[in-house]
Amino acid sequence: MQKAIPTIDAHHHIWRLSDLAWLSGPQVPRIFGPYEAICRDYPIEEFRADIAGCNIVNSVYVQTNWPAGRSMDEAKWVQSVADATGWPLANVAYADLADPECGELIKRLAQLPATRGIRQQIHWHDNPQYRFAPHPEVMNNAEWRRGLSHLAQYNLIFELQIFSSQMLHGAALARAFPETTFVLEHAGMLEDVSDQGLTLWREGMQALAAEPNVNVKLSGLGTFIHAYDPTVVAQVIRETVAMFGAHRCMYGSNFPIEKLWTDYRALYDAFRAAIAPLGQSEQEAILHDTAARLYRL
Repeated sequence: MQKAIPTIDAHHHIWRLSDLAWLSGPQVPRIFGPYEAICRDYPIEEFRADIAGCNIVNSVYVQTNWPAGRSMDEAKWVQSVADATGWPLANVAYADLADPECGELIKRLAQLPATRGIRQQIHWHDNPQYRFAPHPEVMNNAEWRRGLSHLAQYNLIFELQIFSSQMLHGAALARAFPETTFVLEHAGMLEDVSDQGLTLWREGMQALAAEPNVNVKLSGLGTFIHAYDPTVVAQVIRETVAMFGAHRCMYGSNFPIEKLWTDYRALYDAFRAAIAPLGQSEQEAILHDTAARLYRL
């Protein structure tokens, strides 16, 4: 029987309908497929009902791309939910690091008690459905890097969301900013499980693992297959932990997006089964300790 290790969900989103501009209106193709089911409120109360019985002791909210210019509004709303309910304990906010004025926004975001990091999705792919950034080398832009340089001043994490083809640049970015902690989203978003795709992912992940300030979030593992397949999950977790070590890996659910194809209990049980071969201290690191340390919980 599995030991009930206190667990932190380091990646979930709480939404309210009035702020779902990016999910409302005519649907456009997205990585995770049809998403009518989540074009609605997803309040913290529903999230806490979803996690019932899974020994989740708290969570980290990750920004959801509110309309342009409303990053501070989103962060203030998350802070209000945290103040009212105690959940989430930490917030990863949004800032456009290419904006010459982003330093002032980051300063204001850092003043909110829950703020622990910044995410700007810079992943790019040949497939337009998978593409978010305008080009694959946003992270190499000098203006964007000046924006990133503000994070270390406030001890803020940068959540790095990139594909395998961008990982060598991602490793170089981490090397250029050794005082900034990076968290790689979704275990590097393995979208191609062909021999060639796996080789590219492994080479990129190894390059990132060589940078001590890069950590990994084991979240979003059903994104490209639209299912939480225990076999796929176990392979990605096994290989990622082998490269980075458990002390640099953490659990994340990516709810409610994963709710499109699974329920929380099934996801959590499959994740626990995938890490069961690891030692107790390694499991504790992945489920709790890494997130608690990085997000200062």
